[in-house]
Amino acid sequence: MGQDVLLKMVDITKTFPGVKALDKVGLEVQAGTVHALMGENGAGKSTLMKCLFGIYSKDGGHIYLEGREVNFRSSKEALENGVAMVHQELNQALKRSVMDNIWLGRYPTIGGIAVNERKMYKDTMAVFQELGIDVDPYRIMSTMPVSQRQMVEIAKAVSYNSKVIVFDEPTSSLTEEEVEHLFRIINMLRDRGVGIIYISHKMAEIKRISDYITVMRDGQWVATEPADKLEMADIIRLMVGRELTNQFPPKTNTPGEVYLKVEGITGMYNQLKNVSFEARRGEIVGLAGLDSSGRTETLESIFGIRTRKEGTVTLGGRRCLNRSAGESIKNGFALLTEERRATGIFGVLNIRDNTVISSLKRHKRLGLYLSEKSQREDTQHYIDALRTKTPSQETKIRSLSGGNQQKVIIGRWLLTEPEVLLLDEPTRGIDVGAKYEIYQLILDLANKGKTVIMVSSEMPELLGVCDRIVVMSGGRVAGEVDAATATQEQIMTLAAKYA
Repeated sequence: MGQDVLLKMVDITKTFPGVKALDKVGLEVQAGTVHALMGENGAGKSTLMKCLFGIYSKDGGHIYLEGREVNFRSSKEALENGVAMVHQELNQALKRSVMDNIWLGRYPTIGGIAVNERKMYKDTMAVFQELGIDVDPYRIMSTMPVSQRQMVEIAKAVSYNSKVIVFDEPTSSLTEEEVEHLFRIINMLRDRGVGIIYISHKMAEIKRISDYITVMRDGQWVATEPADKLEMADIIRLMVGRELTNQFPPKTNTPGEVYLKVEGITGMYNQLKNVSFEARRGEIVGLAGLDSSGRTETLESIFGIRTRKEGTVTLGGRRCLNRSAGESIKNGFALLTEERRATGIFGVLNIRDNTVISSLKRHKRLGLYLSEKSQREDTQHYIDALRTKTPSQETKIRSLSGGNQQKVIIGRWLLTEPEVLLLDEPTRGIDVGAKYEIYQLILDLANKGKTVIMVSSEMPELLGVCDRIVVMSGGRVAGEVDAATATQEQIMTLAAKYA
């Protein structure tokens, strides 16, 4: 284990209007180590890294890289000085090729004029071969699943020959096999003397990959310890400031009669093949499967934002065509999408606007205007109910942490008073305390007779929250298991059936 201090952050302070995001936070990263950064949503982890990476300008404190004080004014400057960051919310040029995305802003040229495509292809292949990534450099980014786009982002960070690489929730959209691949890459980088900062809410990952763990809470440093000295219970206690004994709330819902029927759904481009399942009132049904198994496509087809070639959706004996999102909402459906930044939030709008935007009819008065008072009351109700950390309702949603953005979107859908909630990775990138709150909310909805269909890549989550799990593989239903008695091995066997 390298003992040279690569990066030292001292007394970093950052204030946003109405909130002190960082209060004299320190972090020290040694060469050849993986340093985990943990804390609840809104603890300040991503803000601290954005101050390092030049996205935010710090209000106070000092940053030293290999003993030299630095103050990057842009991410470009950070990258050129050997600091790279793989962001949780991918920000890529989706209409451009893979290799364009890797070399954007630093294209190899011929005579300083024309782009040297041959060299760009060769350099891309060299990075991919080194990392064991199997992606066509000419492929357009928008045609690839999120997990492959994540791998391209990791390759880009490595291509800068960075001394320090920040991974912000790198496995939130990866399958188990891809997580293993990522860990091999991280171990290779560690052996080369790179300093890795690893932000994640997944305890098992943190214990497995980290050398050191730093915990933050409410914008402050709480503790830094060698990873082998901290048990999971210790980490949770440091993060939330209290004991958290149960990971999942006790199941108190009692499923009633069959309410939702999905029959023979087939996609336009063969992503789905004859998908059929049923769900009861007050039941939580999980959709499990590997990446590209058709889980997300199933939810989007039910909700009408993905065109169906064949198949029917029936709710309470009434056929629902669901030809658009608007029609689906009228029919009592709500969809929480997987990628909140791309398809969930309206980043330039404040929290109140993001909360009420799907339920404006509730706030109409005399058919002429929207009641500000009623919008404020509804927004405040869900800020309180979901314990969303925000300075005010006027705060722009893009300035909240990922988990708090997710809570706002959940509040938005609950205001539409849906009968069926379609949840795609509802706890992705969310800390352990907030996860429990969302699990409890899902259970409360089931107790009120709502039907919940939930996609998750985390099998313990599906087993802990759901009543039944429908397993998908290769765009079709591979089987169904009872969550109370099923094992992870059973689910994985079914998930590989048509893969």
